[in-house]
Amino acid sequence: MNSKYYLTEVDKIPKSIFCYHNAMGSSFIEPHSHDKGQFLYTEGGVVHVKTNTRMYYLPARHYMWIPAGVRHAIYPSSPKVIMRNLYFPIKAKATEFYKTEGIYHINKLVMELLLFTKNWNGDITKSQKTKYPIVHAFKTLLEQSVSQSLALELPHPTDSRLISITNYLSDTIDQEHLLPKLASNFSMTDKSLYRLFKKDLGLSFIKYYTQLRIFKSLEYLANSDYNISQIANMVGYSSLPTFSNTFSKVMGKRPSEYRKSNEIYLEH
Repeated sequence: MNSKYYLTEVDKIPKSIFCYHNAMGSSFIEPHSHDKGQFLYTEGGVVHVKTNTRMYYLPARHYMWIPAGVRHAIYPSSPKVIMRNLYFPIKAKATEFYKTEGIYHINKLVMELLLFTKNWNGDITKSQKTKYPIVHAFKTLLEQSVSQSLALELPHPTDSRLISITNYLSDTIDQEHLLPKLASNFSMTDKSLYRLFKKDLGLSFIKYYTQLRIFKSLEYLANSDYNISQIANMVGYSSLPTFSNTFSKVMGKRPSEYRKSNEIYLEH
């Protein structure tokens, strides 16, 4: 199939459900949008999905729903990442779930149906009596089985000063940054930098910075070359218990539990 399938093939037949499995994460997928809603599931690492307003961090064993018309680019964290995609026509009267970006845990039933479709690629239409009912049920099941969307995203700054500061935080993630020193580095007062984070991003500095560190650690946890103590240091934590406790608050499980659940499940 054309490697630019997402630009040329997905919307060719408006009423079809389009499947594309085994997309290995070796390359960046340029900004684009679809007339269909997209189910994106990943294994083996983290996928960054960048929209006009946010960067989403899609971890292994989770899926993201991307509504129709939402412009997005996809950055897999490593070539080991496997992405599986199903694209669905969405009616104007569809419920809020299908119109809203979100990241969700995948439950066993959805996983089993995804496993069932793993060898299907291309358009599936109503005339395909053995396949269409399954993928149509898959779409319905998403909404019925969904739990609350996970807050695995960071807003893009718009203020030029904050763009420089957040880029600096990302580039020096292995160091611990405190607000007073950070403000001083960028010739600002503590209060003005604190207010800038709240005004431009709607988040406090500490919340933004904490999430950035934990989201970055997801990528390292997918790489078995590093132990958890090393990963804590790589995202600026000098204390392993502090890292583990913070990770648990953000992700709902310990780093070791997350790493175990990251093993690739679907054959490819």
